[in-house]
Amino acid sequence: MNTLISDLEQPVTDRIGLFDSGVGGLTVLRELYRQLPRESVLYFGDTARLPYGNRSASEILQFVREILDWMQQQHVKMVLMACNTSSALALESVRSEYNFPILGLILPGAKAAVQRGQRIGVIATPATVASEAYPQAIQEIDPGRSVWQVGCPEFVPLVEQNLIHTPRAYEVARSYLTPLMEQQIDTLIYGCTHYPHLEPILRTILPRQVKFIDPAVHLVAAAARELELLGLRNNRAAFPTRFYVSGCPQQFAHLSTQWLGCTPVVEGVSLRELALQTAVAESID
Repeated sequence: MNTLISDLEQPVTDRIGLFDSGVGGLTVLRELYRQLPRESVLYFGDTARLPYGNRSASEILQFVREILDWMQQQHVKMVLMACNTSSALALESVRSEYNFPILGLILPGAKAAVQRGQRIGVIATPATVASEAYPQAIQEIDPGRSVWQVGCPEFVPLVEQNLIHTPRAYEVARSYLTPLMEQQIDTLIYGCTHYPHLEPILRTILPRQVKFIDPAVHLVAAAARELELLGLRNNRAAFPTRFYVSGCPQQFAHLSTQWLGCTPVVEGVSLRELALQTAVAESID
């Protein structure tokens, strides 16, 4: 079992790096614990700059490069983009820029949806919806599938502000899901890692026969195959997970406790400061 409390004395080397704009990536982290319990993890939440879903493609690409530069300094062996917006807008641009494998959510989620349904709905951030990443991936796999998307800008703030179990959350969820129900979808993709936290509400609104696709499950399965292929699987006991955020560590720790089952030790890190220090060092050299 992968311990959740961070041990600041343990090295970061050979960990899997995982990042998201906030607590959404915890849904991917839970899958890592379940499917790859011997792997050590480095979690980064870019909480100072969330939500990503309303950002431009150029901003997202800049943020992702800053995060990956930092993770490279931590000697991670693989990175999982636990963020659909980053996966949609930055993955293809950065994949060849680093010396470790980088995996995203879009393709694993699209493959799973095609295997499960014919009429596929996608709920995602406005940026992911605008990218058309899911419809393109699904129709490349099978042009016969029908796909409808809805941008859900209020979902991430509801999760990050711990307002899931409120009348407002139910009202917002119904407004987002109604157009998809009108299309009689049989499958729903969580196009943002924050959204599985809303599943209790979503299941009360959608018909029982609608199948839910959590790309996190399939991303981690793909990571397991990649680790095996590259000979990078860890066979020792996992080190405790290390948590870092760009915003307030205490706020992240408090919010994440309900999903982790305990209060994690969280450290703050300024990616901008690290980037400036690196640039200065390189100019001196």
